[in-house]
Amino acid sequence: MIKKSTIELTSENKIYYTLRVASAMCFIGHGAFGIITKQIWSNYFAVFGIGHNLSFQMMPVLGTIDILMGIAILFYPIRALFIWLIIWGIVTALLRPLSGEPLAEFFERAGNFGAPLALLLFYGGAGLNLKGLGKIIVPKSPFDLKAKKRAIICLRSVVFLLIIGHGWLNLIEKKSLLNLYTAFGFVSPGNIAVSLGILEVVAAVIVLISPFKNFVLALLIWKIATELFYPHYELFEWIERGGSYGTILALWFSLDNIKSTSTYSFNDYKSYAA
Repeated sequence: MIKKSTIELTSENKIYYTLRVASAMCFIGHGAFGIITKQIWSNYFAVFGIGHNLSFQMMPVLGTIDILMGIAILFYPIRALFIWLIIWGIVTALLRPLSGEPLAEFFERAGNFGAPLALLLFYGGAGLNLKGLGKIIVPKSPFDLKAKKRAIICLRSVVFLLIIGHGWLNLIEKKSLLNLYTAFGFVSPGNIAVSLGILEVVAAVIVLISPFKNFVLALLIWKIATELFYPHYELFEWIERGGSYGTILALWFSLDNIKSTSTYSFNDYKSYAA
């Protein structure tokens, strides 16, 4: 019994630190693009009626705030930071379709708000309890059974969204993806994009319905590897997508010691929503 408890505690700590670091990566990577003044961000500021010149003045300020919050999560992980990242992650992801980009861009960034949401569900709930905003979130053992179940469903849903979002972008042949496949020497990048898109959609459905460890591990390796090939600012892009790797890795860890994870049905999603 002592040995079993030790193993469970180790796995729970892995989930905690994975989601915590992943949340910090989202803030830091996003903030770096503010410092760099990423040009496409002007489109997102325009949603709020902010002009080109003012947007470039605001980017470094917001970027600095993001980076400071990411560092704070690493050293002083209070609940308010994770709640803010959920809100900030949803808003910034929504700005893409609101500025005219495909809805798939929002889905593909589900990890940005999914990682902090899953962490809050695992460790104390995601409700807006004002008294607990300054409370430091620490790993606890064992997981509360109800919280554990909801958090795993959250992880599966988030991974489903980010994988199907990327698959959707492949199916509609996003220009940057086609350019990437062309750079790799593929003669028919459109065919490659559609083929990969179909595979990713199928993979997303498998994660939602019945994930298993080896499959989730393969998805993790695929996501980490493919995010390294962005044509500009590769390192910052890779760091910003930390929520994607973190949610997949946390799901993989959760399959180590949480019984019946793969047997959750769609009824569980109904009870979770309730």
